[in-house]
Amino acid sequence: MDTALDTTGGLVPGEASGSGPDAWRGSRATYAYDELKRRLLVGDFPLGRRLGEVSLADQLGVSRTPIREALSRLHVEGLVVRLDEGGFSPAAPDLQAVAELYEVRRSLEFTALHRGGHDLAVLEAVQAEWESLRLTGVADDRGPEFVLHDEAFHVALAMAAGNRSLAELLSATNERIRFVRMQDFLTADRVSKTISEHLGIVEALIDGQVDRAEEQLRAHLSISERVVEERAALALSRMLLGVRPVAGSR
Repeated sequence: MDTALDTTGGLVPGEASGSGPDAWRGSRATYAYDELKRRLLVGDFPLGRRLGEVSLADQLGVSRTPIREALSRLHVEGLVVRLDEGGFSPAAPDLQAVAELYEVRRSLEFTALHRGGHDLAVLEAVQAEWESLRLTGVADDRGPEFVLHDEAFHVALAMAAGNRSLAELLSATNERIRFVRMQDFLTADRVSKTISEHLGIVEALIDGQVDRAEEQLRAHLSISERVVEERAALALSRMLLGVRPVAGSR
């Protein structure tokens, strides 16, 4: 059985507390997936370069199996593309398509906001969920996966407006830009600010102040889009130039 030691002799980061082969294997796979995703999002790998399993396994101090599983998951998420000759390579973000989809997203969200008659019970449930996230300090340990929480918030607001089809369209749009929207949640600061902004929006709706909710939603979406564009462009330039970011950068 593979050892679960990294190159420094310690446990692989994120090691599970369980015991037995499945626990060891699962923790290595999770670590490989999380670390490769982080490095892909900051542009750590040059475009067109094959992501060799052996090299990546050596860098992360794991066997090839967790690397292979991680790359398969990242391929499903659109972070890597499959090469004709086999293996995977980093996927390049299409910034123009992203800008267009953000425009679609804004239109859907504001349409839902102005329908009026939001379901108060749904809004209060959303408020309670995000207040819980704020209190549990989720910002301290959330990374790119926080995008799923963010998507759920915006879809819930659309559902509260009473148009299921609109909510489904918004959900589909969010899925298409999820790859780059992960860029918005690489730091605890951005996660914390997102939580506060979400609470401000839903509280305004609960109070029946649609204009205030619109103002806050507009600012929230603009800030998020700007952060995503800047980070995605920076990651793309690193990928094109083959420049490795400073260790530990976000």
